[in-house]
Amino acid sequence: MPRRVTHEGAECPVARTADVIGDRWSLLIIRDAFDGITRFSEFQRNLGLAKNILSSRLRELVAQGILEVVPAADGSAYREYALTSKGRDLFVILVSLRQWGEDHLFEADEPHSVLLDSKDEQPLRKLEVTDATGRTLDSSEAFVRKVSPSLKPR
Repeated sequence: MPRRVTHEGAECPVARTADVIGDRWSLLIIRDAFDGITRFSEFQRNLGLAKNILSSRLRELVAQGILEVVPAADGSAYREYALTSKGRDLFVILVSLRQWGEDHLFEADEPHSVLLDSKDEQPLRKLEVTDATGRTLDSSEAFVRKVSPSLKPR
């Protein structure tokens, strides 16, 4: 089996992020954690994922500091998985993926789950990329400044 290519030392933040959460199962585990799932058996039942793969993904998400293992809320001997602050910071990424999916992967009249704000139970406004002044930007109005060759480690 070929070895997995890692981007952990990449200059690109997208590449490093994809290394940590780019696997579809990892993203779905994180989604489920936001939905309140905390126990291994609940993740396994909800995702229909083989136990060895689920165990591997959970272990990696804990190692990356996205999830943490905590005592069960009911006081039992079980362990639960909880999002850390670093994990909760992924909310905007999941909302963005959800909104892209709503726009591009469903027919206009096709039913799908809807993310609502918990106070008013209204759908969330579409996420926007803005500049430092708050002006909305599209992809043609932004660019990536690459790391200068003189700043690269040798």
